[in-house]
Amino acid sequence: MIKNKKASHEYFLLEQFIAGIVLVGTEIKSIRTGKVSLVDSFCSFTGKELYLNNVHIAEYEFGNIYNHEPKRPRKLLLKKKELKKLKTKSQEKGLTIVPVTMFINDKGKCKITIYLAKGKKTHDKREALKEKDSKREMRNRD
Repeated sequence: MIKNKKASHEYFLLEQFIAGIVLVGTEIKSIRTGKVSLVDSFCSFTGKELYLNNVHIAEYEFGNIYNHEPKRPRKLLLKKKELKKLKTKSQEKGLTIVPVTMFINDKGKCKITIYLAKGKKTHDKREALKEKDSKREMRNRD
């Protein structure tokens, strides 16, 4: 499982969706070896389709001439109802779609967990860090 640790620090995660990803043969092999970075990645609409942008999937070591481009946009697979809901919500001020985790399910398919999110202000980030520190101190006292 690959996580975007920065996402929970930068955003309030509001609503979760699990989507499939359209991949090329060598990409899934790289994902299985864990050579993926979700840092600074985001989702955007092109027409009625949702795309995953700025995700770095390293080239497969044994891929020769059939290797993929590491940072190409990848189409996400969601139901029409979910796509419509995401599109209307993401057009509201301050809301965005953020990928948080990527995983391989029981059937061997690559899935990604995306969230409808609202950006945090700097004072919100400070408060979250204070809460995290106080919880850590309470655990250490016990």
